[in-house]
Amino acid sequence: MGKLPTNDLKRLLGCIKKDSRVVVSPQLGFDAGVHLIDGDRYLVVSTDPCIGVPEDWFGWLMINYVASDLALFGAKTEFCTINLLGSPSTQSEVFRNIMRQACDAANELGTAIVTGHTGIYDGLTTLVGVCTGYGLVDKDKLITPGDANPGDHIVCIKPLGLEVAVNFALTHVALAEQLFGEKRTRQLAKLVRLQSCVKEALLLAEIRGVHAMHDATEGGLTAALNEVAEASDVGFNVDWEKILFSEEVNILRDFYDLSDEHVLSMSSTGTFLAAVSPEAKDHVEDVLRQKRVEAKFLGYFTEDMRRVLVKGGKETVFPVEADDPYARFVLGKL
Repeated sequence: MGKLPTNDLKRLLGCIKKDSRVVVSPQLGFDAGVHLIDGDRYLVVSTDPCIGVPEDWFGWLMINYVASDLALFGAKTEFCTINLLGSPSTQSEVFRNIMRQACDAANELGTAIVTGHTGIYDGLTTLVGVCTGYGLVDKDKLITPGDANPGDHIVCIKPLGLEVAVNFALTHVALAEQLFGEKRTRQLAKLVRLQSCVKEALLLAEIRGVHAMHDATEGGLTAALNEVAEASDVGFNVDWEKILFSEEVNILRDFYDLSDEHVLSMSSTGTFLAAVSPEAKDHVEDVLRQKRVEAKFLGYFTEDMRRVLVKGGKETVFPVEADDPYARFVLGKL
C-alpha cells in the first residue's frame, strides 16, 4: 500500500518531457513541483490523495495534507482544487459533511477553493479525496528536499508515530483504551490537528540556514531520511537514542511485535525533518522552544555517502527500504 517501489516510480517518471518553465520537475522524494510564474516568485504545486482516514476529519486532512507539502517548500497555499469520490452507497450527507470540513480548513489557512469534482462510481468501495494546492514563494526562499549540505544538522519536528497513535485511538477505541488507558485515548483523539505541519514548516522556512525540509509521512523516518540523502547527494549519521518517538509507539511495538525497521518506517504525518546549518542550529532551537514545538536533533548529514544508524554506541546500516506497519493495525490489515 502507499507509494510505488522506487524502481517502478523511476520508470513512470521517465516518460515526462523536460520543460524549461519547470524549475522542480517530478522526482523521487519531492512532494511538490515548482514552475515559473513571474519575475520574482515561483509557483509551488502539490497534489495528494486522502483515503482511509477517520470520516470526521476527512475534509480537514485532505486540505492540510497538501498545505503541509507546500509549506515544506516554503510556500503558503493560496488556492486549491478538490476531487471527492465515493461508492454508490455514499450518502449525500457524507459529501456535505466532508465539504464543510474542507471549507473550514481552507478558511483557516487563507486558501481559496477554486474548482473540483464530486461523484459516485461503481469501481469504488470507499471514499477517495484528492486535493491539489498552489502557493507562491520568493525565488530566494524556495526550499526543497535536495538542498541539504554535508555538516547540516538533522532536526525532527514532532514525534515519530504520533499519526499512528492518534488514528489508532480514533478507529480502534476499545483496544486503544486497553493499551493506552481511557484518559490517554481521549487525549489522542483530540490531537488530529498535529497531523498538519503547515505552521511549523512556514516558521522554519523563514530562518536563514534551514536548507531542506521533508515530511515523514508514508515510510516514516526511513523514507524521509533516505529521500533527502538521495536528492541532496549526501550521507547521514543519526543516533537511535536521540530519535523522538511518541510514547504509544513502544506500546504498539510490544503488542504487535514490531522490529526497529517497522518503528523507523512508521507513517508520521505532521512530523518532518529539516536540514539546519551549524550556524543556524541555536536559533532554530530557540524558535522551536519559544513556540513550544516538540523537536529533537538526531544527527547530521555527511559528505561520506554512508547512511549510518548508531544504536548502543555501535554503528549499523540505516534501513534502505521502508516497511511501514500503518495499514496492519490502523486499517486492520494484520
